[in-house]
Amino acid sequence: MSRAFVALGGNVGGPATRLLAVMGEFDSLPHTRLLRASSLYRTAPVGYADQPDFINAAVLLETGLPPDALMDELLAMETRHGRVRHVRNGPRTLDLDLLLYDDLILNGDPALIVPHPRLHLRSFVLAPLVEIEPECVLPRHGRAASILERMMDRDEVRRIDFPGLDDGLQVLRRLGQGLMPRAYA
Repeated sequence: MSRAFVALGGNVGGPATRLLAVMGEFDSLPHTRLLRASSLYRTAPVGYADQPDFINAAVLLETGLPPDALMDELLAMETRHGRVRHVRNGPRTLDLDLLLYDDLILNGDPALIVPHPRLHLRSFVLAPLVEIEPECVLPRHGRAASILERMMDRDEVRRIDFPGLDDGLQVLRRLGQGLMPRAYA
């Protein structure tokens, strides 16, 4: 079994509710189970700025799927959740990015680059990643936490605190077939 980190994001159609629902769907992927899920974070859009703020998170999956098959499953999940690609970096219901897959470095296929090519540049991805894997090391770049500490916009990535969110995450963690606290994974 392999370990894969996936970033989740969205900014239209109830993104916080959608991300929590998607976290609950990872166990339904073939040969895959959810091990850890981050909190939700609110961030300003990158690139195309005339759109709502994004809600972001990260998960750690244990999977028997090879990277290309996992990516196909992630793209299918996006489609099921109404993802339509009109504008690069534009509004979306759901964005799922394969960040890391074991210690693999894949760059032969532009549709599947691992580690994600902009992972080390995005505080909105690093913050939830570091939450679920504080000692995470990015191939060619070093410790994710150290990279995040040096980022100028890291304070603009804000953990969402609203009534019921922590309760909802805890229920999700208890109900997830494979989900377990970091101490036990």
